[in-house]
Amino acid sequence: MRPFRFTAQVPDIGGPRRGWTARLGRIEALGFDTVALADHFTGGYQAEPFVVLSAAAAATGLRVQTAVLGVDYRHPVLVHRMAATLDVLSEGRVELGLGAGWMRSDYDAAGLAYDPPGQRIERLEETIAIVKGLFAGGPLTFHGRHYRVDELVGVPAAVQRPHPPLLIGGGGRRMLRLAGREADIVGLNANLARGDTGGHSVLDVSWESMAEKVAWVREGAVAAGRDPDTLELSMAQWLLFVNESRSATDSLVEKMAARVGVEPRWLEASPGVVVGSAARCVDKLEELRARLGITNVQVHAGPRAVDVEPLAPVLATLAGR
Repeated sequence: MRPFRFTAQVPDIGGPRRGWTARLGRIEALGFDTVALADHFTGGYQAEPFVVLSAAAAATGLRVQTAVLGVDYRHPVLVHRMAATLDVLSEGRVELGLGAGWMRSDYDAAGLAYDPPGQRIERLEETIAIVKGLFAGGPLTFHGRHYRVDELVGVPAAVQRPHPPLLIGGGGRRMLRLAGREADIVGLNANLARGDTGGHSVLDVSWESMAEKVAWVREGAVAAGRDPDTLELSMAQWLLFVNESRSATDSLVEKMAARVGVEPRWLEASPGVVVGSAARCVDKLEELRARLGITNVQVHAGPRAVDVEPLAPVLATLAGR
C-alpha cells in the first residue's frame, strides 16, 4: 500500500509575519508533508493561493498545493506560468490542483457567468490540455471551444518533470473519470453541483458513495490506458477531531449530526468523519486506506485554518507509513 501523507491548510495570514512562519514551522515539525490553500472569493476565504503558497515555500521545506484553482478565475496560460515559476523557486515542491469551479457565490460576487457544470468541465478539460502542453516545452498550438493558444512556448521550465503533480478533485462521475484520465492525485469530494455545501454534501460521502467514486476514477484511468494503482487518492476530512475524552467526542458528533439531519452513529461511521482518541483516529484512517485506497489526508478545507497540534500522535503513528 502507498504510505500515508498529510496535508494541512496554510495558517491564516494576518499579524506579525514571524508568528505566521512559526506556525508553518510547527506544521512541518509535526510531520505534515504539504500545505494547501483553496481558491475562493467569498465564504470567508481571505487569500490568493499562489501568493500565500509562494511565501510558505520560501519559509519551509513543505510541499505547496493549490486545492484547487477555479478554472474560470485565471486563463490557463497564466496558470501554467504561475505554477512553473513557483516550481522553480521552490525547487520542485508544487502540486497543482485544478477544478471546474463550483461555489456559486464566488461567481455571483465577481460577476462571472455561472455556466452549467458540463460547460465548466469542458473548460477544465481544455485548461488541463493547455497546461500540460506548456509544461512539455515545445511551442504549443491549441484551438478549443473555449481557449486558443498559438505557438506559445511554456517558460520557465519546471523542475518537476514532465510537470508538477496534477491534483483534480471532484464528486461526480464525469469529473472523477476525468481525474482518472489526467491526474496524478485525485481528490475525492462530495458532489457540489448544487453550488453550495450542506447536509447533502455529507450524505454524499457515505462508504457506498465513496466506493462508487473510487470506481469512477479507476474507470477513467483504465479507459486512458493508465494503471489506476499509480494514482494517489486524497480526501479532505469533513470533520477531524482528536480528543481523548469520549464525552467531548460524543457531544461534538451529536451537535454536527443534528445540524445536517443524520443519526450520530451514521455520521461518526462515515468516511469523512475521523473523531475520538488518537488510537481511534489511527484505526479509522487505516480503514480508509484498506477499503478505499485513500492515503493522502487533508485535515481541513474550510475558510479558516484549525489547530493541528492535537493531531501530533496521529501523524507520529501514520505519516510516511
